Amino acid sequence: MNEVFNHLWQSTVFAAAVALACIALRRNSPRLRYWLWLAASLKFLIPFSLLVSTGARVQMPPDTPSLHAVTVQRISTYFAPVPAPARASFQWPLMLAAIWIAGSIFLLVRWFHNWRETKSAVLKPGVFGIFHPVLLLPEGLADLLTEEQLQAVLAHEARHVECYDNLTAALHMCVETLFWFHPIVWWIGARLMDERERDCDEAVLRQGSRPGDYARSIVQVCEAYIESPLACASGISGSDLKKRIREIMTWRGSLPVTLRAKAMLLVATLAAVSIPFVIGILRAQSLPPGPAYGYEVVSIHKSTPGQTIDQVGPGPQGGWRAQNMSPVALIGIAYGVQGYQIIGAPGWASSDSFDISFTPDKTETALGADPALKEIQASVSRNAQRMQAVLRDRFGLVLRSENRELPIYNLVQAKGGHKLLPADPFGRPFGWGE
Repeated sequence: MNEVFNHLWQSTVFAAAVALACIALRRNSPRLRYWLWLAASLKFLIPFSLLVSTGARVQMPPDTPSLHAVTVQRISTYFAPVPAPARASFQWPLMLAAIWIAGSIFLLVRWFHNWRETKSAVLKPGVFGIFHPVLLLPEGLADLLTEEQLQAVLAHEARHVECYDNLTAALHMCVETLFWFHPIVWWIGARLMDERERDCDEAVLRQGSRPGDYARSIVQVCEAYIESPLACASGISGSDLKKRIREIMTWRGSLPVTLRAKAMLLVATLAAVSIPFVIGILRAQSLPPGPAYGYEVVSIHKSTPGQTIDQVGPGPQGGWRAQNMSPVALIGIAYGVQGYQIIGAPGWASSDSFDISFTPDKTETALGADPALKEIQASVSRNAQRMQAVLRDRFGLVLRSENRELPIYNLVQAKGGHKLLPADPFGRPFGWGE
C-alpha cells in the first residue's frame, strides 16, 4: 500500500508542477500546454519507482572501499505465525480493491454504452476512430453552413486528425479507468479538452477564417446536432462553448515560445526522468552485492525461551545450522560486519532469537579431517551468502551500505604485557560450533 500512496502523491505533485508551467505559458501555444497536461496524465501510468528500479540495474565499477556501516532499510518476518484474532477483523485492503474494481468496471460499461449510442445517433461533425480516424459529417451540414463556415469546420477537424487527438484522449481514458478515484485525473481531463479545442480554434483562425463567421458556425452546429458522448471522439463543439466563443472573438494570436522557455522545459523534462534514474543508480551502488549462492530448503523456528547457547555450526548437506541467534547477529555473520556497524534495525531484530537450518542449493563437498585454510574460508563464504539469501527471502531484509565516521579507541599494551591467546589456525568465526 505504501508504494501506491507514494505513486499517487508523486503524480499529484508532478501535476501541480505542470499546472504552474501552464500558468507561466498561458500566452503561448495551447498545443504546448496540451502536451504538458498529457504528460501529467501519463505520469500516473509511469511510477517513479519504475525509473528508480531501472537505474538500480546499472552497476558502476567497484572503486569504493569496503563498507563501514550497514543501514537496515527494512526487515520483517514473513514466516512468523500470526495468532488467530479473537474476532474477524475488517479487511480494508480487500474492500478498497473491490471498490476500485467496481469503479473501473462501471466506467468501462458506461463508455461501451456511449459507443453504442454513437453508432446510432445523429452526431455533430467529428473525427471518430483512434488508430485510423475518419471524419464524419452529418447529412445536410453543407446546406446549414456557408462555404467559408464549412471550410472552417473541416479545418478544425483536420487539426484533430493531424495531432492524433483521439489517440491521446484514449490514453487519458485509460488513466481515468485506473485512477477514477483521484479528482486530479478528472481535472487533467478537463484541461486536456480545453487546450485541444483552443488549439484547433487557433489553427482555423490562423489560416484566415474570420472570427465572427467561425463562431457562428460553431453555434449553428451545436444548435442542429448533438454532441458525441465519447471523450475520445473529438469534434467542434467540445469544451466550454461560451468561453470558446469569447476567446475566438478576442483572439490575438499566441506568443512564440522563447528559447529560454524551451530550454527550461527541456531541463525540467530531463530532470523528471533522470533524477529518479540517478537515484536508482546511486542506491544500487550503496547496496551490498546480491548473494551468488542460495539454499535449497530452509527451516526457521522461534528459539525455545531460556536458551543460553547461541552458535552457528555445520548443518545438513554442508549447510549451516544457527541456534538461538538474533537477526542482527545473523546479519553480522552473513555480511562480515560487527554489531556496531549495523544501524537502523528494529528492536525485535536484536531481542528475538531463531533456530535456522538450511541445505545448500549446490552440493557442498564435506571438509576432510584436516582441511586447508582456503577450503574453510571458501566454504564459509559460500554459506554466508546463502544466509544472506535466507535473510533477504524469509526476513524481507533490505540493506544499504554507507561510510560513517565512528568513534575509535586506542588499544594500549599494559606494563605487564598482553594476555592475548594465539588465533585459531583454521580461522573459524567466533561462536562456530563443533
